[in-house]
Amino acid sequence: MALAHKFRIGSILSDTFGVIRRNLMLCVGLTLIIYVLPLSLWDWKSTGLVASDDPEYSPQPIAVMVIGMVGDVMLGAILQAALTRATIEDLKGKRPSSRDCIKTAFAVLLPSIAISLLVALGSWIGLLLLIVPGLFLLARWSVVIPVLVQERLGVFAAMGRSRDLAKGSLWPLMAVWLLIFVAFIALSLVPDGFASSADTKLGLFFNALAVTAIGLVQSIAPAAMYIELRRVKEGASVDELAEIFS
Repeated sequence: MALAHKFRIGSILSDTFGVIRRNLMLCVGLTLIIYVLPLSLWDWKSTGLVASDDPEYSPQPIAVMVIGMVGDVMLGAILQAALTRATIEDLKGKRPSSRDCIKTAFAVLLPSIAISLLVALGSWIGLLLLIVPGLFLLARWSVVIPVLVQERLGVFAAMGRSRDLAKGSLWPLMAVWLLIFVAFIALSLVPDGFASSADTKLGLFFNALAVTAIGLVQSIAPAAMYIELRRVKEGASVDELAEIFS
């Protein structure tokens, strides 16, 4: 099928930050409750699980790291499902509610976690082998959670649907993710700089800000990508995308 329209990277970035700006309290609140606070509690708890004299590659530190990574993916899946709902409602011209967003997230809880773990595993393997294959797989499955939330498909059907929507737009999607990764790296350097100074409390504060910003963008951007890909591939409007919830 020929593309109905041209893929616009600027539209994705504009929609992503527009949704955050118009719904700042809701988006930040959900990100803190679902994502940042649980991760912060785990970081605090995990410091007591690893002894200072443990070798770097001993089983316990590796187990703690793996649990943290899996937990990050699972919490990110729940947050992305919730903020996908918020994004669709906002771009339709409505005011999203936290209750509605959380209800939507729990409606697809298990499949969203399963999908996110599969996508993360594939992307991590790709990134370890070479950066480009990892970005390629991430681009291919960029909109799998929005597909799950909006179209209520099964795990593998949602992954196939994401692949089909991304076909023909992989390079622009990779470019968006590359921009996001560069921004994430820059954000991560700020708390590291404070952590090395005497003011560790300030470092923790900036770390929480960085994690919140990362959680927001990586959750809302895929929903904006989904809307853009549906517009490009199928000429669908935001109102049509929201019909499933009407």
